[in-house]
Amino acid sequence: MKKLTTFKKVMLGLLTGMLVLVGGFAFLIYWLFYDMDRLPQGEFITEETSPDGTYTVKAYRTNGGATTAYAVRGELVTNNSGKTKNIYWQYRKDAAEITWQDEDTVMINGIELDVPGERYDYRKEGDG
Repeated sequence: MKKLTTFKKVMLGLLTGMLVLVGGFAFLIYWLFYDMDRLPQGEFITEETSPDGTYTVKAYRTNGGATTAYAVRGELVTNNSGKTKNIYWQYRKDAAEITWQDEDTVMINGIELDVPGERYDYRKEGDG
């Protein structure tokens, strides 16, 4: 009976170790390739402030080099605190048209976002 208990402990330890390893690897892949906070800075294009002055969306064009197309990054600035957050990332775009629908709904290149909660990332879309 003691061998069975030791066997179960070893198997549980191996299973736990494998889960930690796979979870760590998955997080690393997400952090390296999909984390919106790690997007390139880019070249400033334009900005628009919300009707009540609470938020400003700034748009930047990024150039990945000769083998990739331009992309547009949208950054939300909370004006009273200066806090920034990436809310928009679109590949194969080189311009940004920003219009505010109301105090916390913004349209960027035809994509509607309710700020500060929503984000758009083309990599998470089905047709990418």
